[in-house]
Amino acid sequence: MKTTNHLNREKTALITGASGGIGYELAKLFARDGYNLVLVARSEEKLTQIAKEFTEKSGIKVEIIVKDLSLATTPAEIFTKLQQAAIKIDVLVNNAGFGSYGFFHETDLKTELEMLQVNVVSLTHLTKLFLKDMVEQGYGKILNISSGAAFQPGPLLAVYFATKAYVLSFSEAIANELEGTGVTVTVVCPGTTASGFQQRAAMEESKLVTSQNVMDAETVAKISYQGLMSNKTVVVPGIKNKLLAEAVRFTPRKMVVKIARSMNSK
Repeated sequence: MKTTNHLNREKTALITGASGGIGYELAKLFARDGYNLVLVARSEEKLTQIAKEFTEKSGIKVEIIVKDLSLATTPAEIFTKLQQAAIKIDVLVNNAGFGSYGFFHETDLKTELEMLQVNVVSLTHLTKLFLKDMVEQGYGKILNISSGAAFQPGPLLAVYFATKAYVLSFSEAIANELEGTGVTVTVVCPGTTASGFQQRAAMEESKLVTSQNVMDAETVAKISYQGLMSNKTVVVPGIKNKLLAEAVRFTPRKMVVKIARSMNSK
């Protein structure tokens, strides 16, 4: 039986990868609208500064959880900690993710396995853990950050592109399953966004990054937030990115891969 207790209490959003970039900008938007926050990232110093900023400006409650999502135990540890603190999550934002640049036969296996854990496994695990409570209470929102990379294979970023294709497919599927439950799933597929992602992936000199079609994290976050609150399933920020995503459907597959290789090249 679904309950309506959520109508009479404060809402809380959990955001992974909240110490910078799109995650931080999304946190600002939730704080502006009075959501309490649970912020997850690896940097305790950054999270502490952000928590102080939001509590002073918005008067909300902020819980910080310093965890590494590349570790298989992390999602369950986050869930257990929040259960013990009696903190219910109304909005789950799976934002954490990273890439690794280079030819697959030359890149580091450990890094790619950690990427799979963060981008795919931890996202899936967190969604599984928090979704059951959302369905039980008849209310909840999930925001998964995918990428424009989800729409085609990506030579030189092969594993990263594949992880984002998973996030898009997974999100659309469960969004359909959840129709009528009061729980919505939104997946965002941004194009290249100015953040620390490019530096960590060692791809600052690729054409994707040096081109003029780079959006700022604040704009991407605003479009993502609007899509989430409007219950949209798929959000592609930016007209150029929308056109590119659509063009893939009508372009021969072999050519799509060649174009992606060219754009990913330095």
